[in-house]
Amino acid sequence: MQEITKKPSLFGIKHSNRDFEQKDTWGKNQFNSSFPASLSSFMFKKNIENVYLTLDKKKNVKHEKISTKQLYGISPDSDDLYYSFESVYTPYERFVIGELPRVDLVTQRYSDGSVLKGMEIKLTALPDNSTCELANNQFGTEIVTRPPTIIYLACSIAAIFQKSYLPLRKYFDVKFDKLRDWANPEIVLPHIQDMISTIDAILNDYNSKQEPIIMQPVWKTEGKSSRLAENCLDIFVWSNFAFVELIAKELRNQPVIKITRQARTLVWLFKMLYDFSKTGQFYPKQIIDDYSYNTLNDKAFSASGIVTHAFMSCPELTKPRIKASEIKEIILGGGQNLLSPERRFDAIIFNTPELFK
Repeated sequence: MQEITKKPSLFGIKHSNRDFEQKDTWGKNQFNSSFPASLSSFMFKKNIENVYLTLDKKKNVKHEKISTKQLYGISPDSDDLYYSFESVYTPYERFVIGELPRVDLVTQRYSDGSVLKGMEIKLTALPDNSTCELANNQFGTEIVTRPPTIIYLACSIAAIFQKSYLPLRKYFDVKFDKLRDWANPEIVLPHIQDMISTIDAILNDYNSKQEPIIMQPVWKTEGKSSRLAENCLDIFVWSNFAFVELIAKELRNQPVIKITRQARTLVWLFKMLYDFSKTGQFYPKQIIDDYSYNTLNDKAFSASGIVTHAFMSCPELTKPRIKASEIKEIILGGGQNLLSPERRFDAIIFNTPELFK
């Protein structure tokens, strides 16, 4: 199983826009996307499929399986696979006015540069602070979402209507045409439930069209310590429809009395699809900047482990399938020596109990 290499590298990544012999490539921001890409390739080699979260017509998130070959659009052991990290997924450029932000990973064919798949990657710790005191089978992981993820989410739904955006128009009630001040929360708030119902109708009618959009690897520790659990790594993949449900579920069927980050994210997604239904394009930067509702745009929203557990709970979350002893088969050629981890004082104290003896 282990690749023979003397150079720092990651399993399965033969061609990419990152040079793993360079220390900078092992920094936190880059490692958090390149390691998961390698992990998924490693799982493919072991005939382990990723857990795939999809949405059924009753708004239930279901657990299926998706192979890394399906996820990447090409076999991960192919010499023709090129990993383009932090790149623009060009098939979506036609849907937006202005620049399309970069996504964590775009897979391409090395031979001709043709684009295959694009996805966000969110490497998350299990358990998080909200669940670390609970029983092992109740552990959950926090997921933090950036505005570019919402743009790609909107694009992935718009892509269903890429031949013609006109069929999408029928879902939007004419009353939304009369909303002149989308930046005013008092005007927008009464329509939140109608926005959710509109999006629900679209997802229900096109349920068979959902696509994977977010790769969420989890790394599990022993409770709140920094010691890895014996079974510590696995990968969950969210379909675009399932991720919409993560946004909408806590807002649905209850009074929304203020624009929270979650409600704002829903408004962003709705407005992007609404504008697309009118002209075949939307202006993501303008929507996000103009409808901030006096809240910083550094992130879209976050969901704690208590919230995500309801969506992700399964045997693979309780007992991830990749063991800590297998990490040496993923990080190769002494690559671990190039890592530059963040030093957390509280973590150092917690993991040095002898200080208090």
